Amino acid sequence: MSLLPSDPAAGQVKELDLNVCRPEHCFHACNALECALKSGTLIPPLFPDEKYPLFVTWNIRSSRPGRGSQLRGCIGTFEPHSLHEGIAEYALISAFRDSRFRKITAAELPQLECSISLLTDFEDASSYLDWTVGVHGIWITFPHPSSLHASITSPSEAPSPFSSSPYLPRITSKQTFTATYLPDVIPEQDWDKIEAVDSAIHKAGWNGTITEDIRRSVKLRRYQSRKCTVSWEEYMQWKN
Repeated sequence: MSLLPSDPAAGQVKELDLNVCRPEHCFHACNALECALKSGTLIPPLFPDEKYPLFVTWNIRSSRPGRGSQLRGCIGTFEPHSLHEGIAEYALISAFRDSRFRKITAAELPQLECSISLLTDFEDASSYLDWTVGVHGIWITFPHPSSLHASITSPSEAPSPFSSSPYLPRITSKQTFTATYLPDVIPEQDWDKIEAVDSAIHKAGWNGTITEDIRRSVKLRRYQSRKCTVSWEEYMQWKN
């Protein structure tokens, strides 16, 4: 599936981002959250109701100068969703059902910022190294390593693939391991390709030693993301 031309020239990326992912998408997510917390009425969105795989991320801005934002929730889907319904739905899922965090409360709204990531350009990589840091997100699947070598043993646990955080709770699975990182996560963690893939393997639930055989068993799909971020203050200015 490819929703935009692959690997756009650097000079075109900003224009593509603005055309694909817009502040209005973030405002729609903020409006959905505010309505859920304050029993309001959702403002009908005016942007085109296109379909994309998407992630909604909530961060809390630090009140201390020089301190970065802190993750407050991030969940999405690799299935294409209509933007009108999908953004509103995952705005609430990421705010209330990310098991790593308590539910977002109304008192936190003024400190929130919202990011929408629309995923594009899905491609099957030829190997676990066939992708570019800073351009691609990675979505990996691999079989339980015991199927590669009978002597390898480890708990069969796999977290949900629908979060991009390096840190996730575990859920049981005896079949296939899977995990993902959005494109911006890998540069933020200052990983090279092998470090990112190894981290994803551990994130997927494999707690044993990572061998080259395990890396080579990984099926990797690379993808790109068009992202937009707004503060709650910007949302209130838009709303008013």
